[in-house]
Order: sequence, then structure tokens, then C-alpha cells
Amino acid sequence: MSKVNIKALADQLHLSVSTISKALRDSYEISEETKKKVLDLATELNYVPNPYASSLRKKKSKTIAVVLPEVADNFFSLAINGIQTIAETKGYHVLIYLSHEKYSNEKVILEEFQSGRVDGVLISISSETNTSDHINKLHANNIPVVFFDRDQDNIETARVTTNDFECGYMAASHLLEKGCQNPAFISISKSLPICLHRIEGFKAALKEAGIPENENQVIDCTDEGSNYQQIKKILQSENRPDGLIASVEKIVTPVYLACHELNINIPRDIKVIAFATLETAPILDPPLTTITQPAFEIGKAAATLLFKGIEKSTFDLKKERMVIPSVLIMRKSTS
Repeated sequence: MSKVNIKALADQLHLSVSTISKALRDSYEISEETKKKVLDLATELNYVPNPYASSLRKKKSKTIAVVLPEVADNFFSLAINGIQTIAETKGYHVLIYLSHEKYSNEKVILEEFQSGRVDGVLISISSETNTSDHINKLHANNIPVVFFDRDQDNIETARVTTNDFECGYMAASHLLEKGCQNPAFISISKSLPICLHRIEGFKAALKEAGIPENENQVIDCTDEGSNYQQIKKILQSENRPDGLIASVEKIVTPVYLACHELNINIPRDIKVIAFATLETAPILDPPLTTITQPAFEIGKAAATLLFKGIEKSTFDLKKERMVIPSVLIMRKSTS
């Protein structure tokens, strides 16, 4: 059955669309008798108002978009909760879009927004994204954009991130303090700024400790479908690392599974630390040491900045940079 709209109501009652609209809004210009006829028919036909129709007339969609690489990651689930708390206070809807870590998907999604479907965009870019053209087109259409967690260095707009360089340094220093002499960093991207900054911090700590750089210190797991096999291969190599840093939490499962299959004991044979907000970290076997990012706070802060950009034309998002520090939580996987 086709959806009933205002025009269908108007045709059945032989009234103008304007009269129907005013009656549904309880306008003083419409008689009580006409209002009753309109409301009775609307109820009978299960008429559902279209929130986008009126908002488009006001040039506001009352909707923001959140573009994510995935939702399986607990970080993004917590960030969405933070975003939602702000959007609700503003009377806004939140639409969630997933790029599935693909630039092509992300580009198509952002192209849909150029017509004004949303009033603003919060985005955490995909691991494949290394260009900014699709984001600059939103700017050209006066649609405010705010990065959170994953950003692009060459775009001038607001961003809310954590202290990635310092965290990479902190993770490496922790492994060195626990006796590791050959730690490795597992990355999911060769271009993603969060990975690059964390790697820079990791390498800085090793250099400071006098550990020479080698080609096996950074492991690229860019193909999600083969991560398990790749990690397993690394753990079977002659120059096996004695410590691993997982750049994102989805690397944790293949690391634990591979160690279990190969009878590699964590933390006796290899120590593991991950950038993760996993609620299950304390109950893994062994409990996982984490660099825990303030996901909820990052989402909340990013949404706050976006609404300032939406509500105040004079508010300059280009000048806004916010860094919310992460914390190291030590558990048995590195003890």
C-alpha cells in the first residue's frame, strides 16, 4: 500500500494542501470542524507526517550524519552514544553510515549529503582514505564537517582526537619496561593518520632505548580477511616479536587465536597491548593491557563542535582542535 501524504488527504476531502497542512498544525486559521475532518481521515488512513518535508522548507533537515568505518569496534559504539546525547538536546536525528573501511563507499555516502539531506557531518575516515576531494565538496556546499578519532591532516576543519603519538610512545615504553627487546606494531593502514602517529611514537620510544630500526618492527595488516593468517605467519617466523602492539581492537582476536593455536603463552612468550575500549578486556585469558581511548567523550565533544558550526554562521570550525588523552590500563597480558 502506498504511503499516504498531505496531497492524498487534500484530494479526498476536496480541500487545498495548504488547508490540510494548517489543520494538522492546529492553526487558528482553520475551523474546528475542518480540523476534525482532517484528523479523522488522517487517523483512518494511518497518515504519518514526513519530518523532512517541513524541515526542507525551513532549509534545515534537523538531521546530522555520522560516517564510520565500522560499528563492530566498541570504540565507535561508545562514540555514537556520546554523539547521541548532544543530538537529543538539540532535537536532531542521527543517521549512521558505514564505509566498511572502503574509500569508494565513503565517497558515495558523502556525495549523497551535498543536496542538503543533512545539516552537518561527523566523520571518522576509512583506512583506505588518502584524498580529501569528497570532503571538500561538502565544504563547498556549506555543510559543516567535524572529524573524530580518524582525521585527515590536509583538511582545515574541526577535529577531536586523542594523543596518538604519545600513546604509541607509551605503549612501546611499557613493553620495553616489561623486558621486551623485539616489539612490533601491527597497523591496519599505510596512510591513516592515527596509525602513522602511533607508529611514530612507537619508533621514537625504540630509538630512545637504543633499539635499531628494522623492517619487521611495523606489520601491515591491511587485508582484514587475511589478518589471522598473517599474524600466525609472523608468530612462526625465526625473528618472532616478543611484544605486540595492536593498533586497533579488531586485531586483538586474531592475535589471541593465533597464540592459542601455536601454543604461544601470553605473556610468558609474548606480551600484548592494544588500542582498545573493549569491555571484555578484563576477562580475556589473559586479561588484556589496553591503551583506552575516551570514546564517549570524543563523540560528545565532536558533536558539540558540529552543532556550534550548524547554529552559528560566524563560528569558525577551522580553528577548532581538541585532543582528549587516552590512558594505559595494565593487565596480565604484559605482566
